[in-house]
Amino acid sequence: MSSFDKREEGFEKKFAHDEELRFKANARRNKTLGLWAASKLGLTGAEAEAYAKTVVMADFEEAGDNDVFKKVRQDFDAKGIAESDHQIRRTMDELLATVKRLGSLLPQVAALFGIAVSAAVAPIGAPASRCTTR
Repeated sequence: MSSFDKREEGFEKKFAHDEELRFKANARRNKTLGLWAASKLGLTGAEAEAYAKTVVMADFEEAGDNDVFKKVRQDFDAKGIAESDHQIRRTMDELLATVKRLGSLLPQVAALFGIAVSAAVAPIGAPASRCTTR
């Protein structure tokens, strides 16, 4: 294998790794956003965790973040929650930046937004019994 081929293979591996990290960061952001929204909606415990999962799943409807935003916006409107579009998008941006900066430290990210999550939180898809909202 030539050095050019090795370099190309290295770039491909790095790209795949970066995409995986981006996907995981977005999923963590969406889960934390779902827990934040759940607290605004008055959901706690298993209900909050289930709602957070629906927010994560909403991200698969279309490319980009608009599907997640629409999900939260529609749910807030249905319950009469007074949050501006700007505040929801700002929270999304802040959560994504925090998740990227802190990596997989979901409890610390959640705490910044007033969401109680135990320190033993497992990866996304773990049992819901570990998360509660304040």
